[in-house]
Amino acid sequence: MPAKKKTAKKAAVKKKKTTPRKPAATKAPAKRTPSKKVAKKAPTKKAAPKKSASARKITAASGPIKLRAPYQQAKGEEYMSEPMKQHFRGSLMSWKRELMEEVDRTVHHMQDEAANFPDPNDRATQESEFSLELRTRDRERKLIKKIDEALAALDADEYGYCDTCGIEIGVRRLEARPTATQCIDCKTLDEIREKQMGG
Repeated sequence: MPAKKKTAKKAAVKKKKTTPRKPAATKAPAKRTPSKKVAKKAPTKKAAPKKSASARKITAASGPIKLRAPYQQAKGEEYMSEPMKQHFRGSLMSWKRELMEEVDRTVHHMQDEAANFPDPNDRATQESEFSLELRTRDRERKLIKKIDEALAALDADEYGYCDTCGIEIGVRRLEARPTATQCIDCKTLDEIREKQMGG
């Protein structure tokens, strides 16, 4: 019986002696890990252009919302020619469409968000938000009225000329403010008079 125990202990010692060799075998895959890291870095470089491509898609999708590109007046082209009128008509119509969509969005938002909060602070916050939105929409409503007036002036062949002195307003000024009814000089004089009357 004691002999069997000794042989069992010897076998256990032999197993212990063989176990230190296993870490030596694991060192070899450890050398391969840098190559795995290199392999991981390569796909990340490929992933970067995919993000930029998706960003391009977003910018391309948001493009038509903005107003048209500035009108390039050709040499010798008559002021308020048919192509120029069509350009400004398109700008005014797209601007009006955007404003109308905003108005619809506000109405739906106010209908969805309207709630009778039990807390007076919450009610006051909601009312102040709604009043701010309504003031913004009121300004936009006035702007829509000006756009309609500008479209009517286009139909009557009076668009692009100053209401005060009758000279050309200019393409650049109309690009900056398509609803402008005065040339820059008359508008400046009006603003000076307003300041003097106010002061």
